[in-house]
Amino acid sequence: MKNLHDVLKKEKYKKINFKVSKTQHLLVKATINGISGNFILDTGASNSCVGFESIELFDLKAGKSKTKAAGAGATGMYTQLAKNNFLKIGRWKSDEFHLVIFDMTHVNQALLQYKAKPVHGIIGADILLEGKAIIDYANQCLYLK
Repeated sequence: MKNLHDVLKKEKYKKINFKVSKTQHLLVKATINGISGNFILDTGASNSCVGFESIELFDLKAGKSKTKAAGAGATGMYTQLAKNNFLKIGRWKSDEFHLVIFDMTHVNQALLQYKAKPVHGIIGADILLEGKAIIDYANQCLYLK
């Protein structure tokens, strides 16, 4: 088989490197509305999200949401929604990107317990589906189309 990178490049995929943290999470850098942040790449998260403390940082227009968030160790959490943002991961871009905003304290506390750096948010399945994601674990690369 041909080199995966060469095949995906011909198919117009963008290559994004990620790192694996001490906690075995996949970490990517991304910009939201032109501001850079650190994110967990989470195939099990249905939506991409950031913490309430990042509303001002990423210049988000937070609005009401009827959705309750659930994640590892927490359920029924209050959320807000920020619509129509600009997301860039590597050279891949998405306009009109929607973000769930919720209390990520439990996520970052868990990371800190393992002496891992806190994150601004999570890149979830919404982006992975939109970008027709392919994850190359061996080479620590994410490909988005």
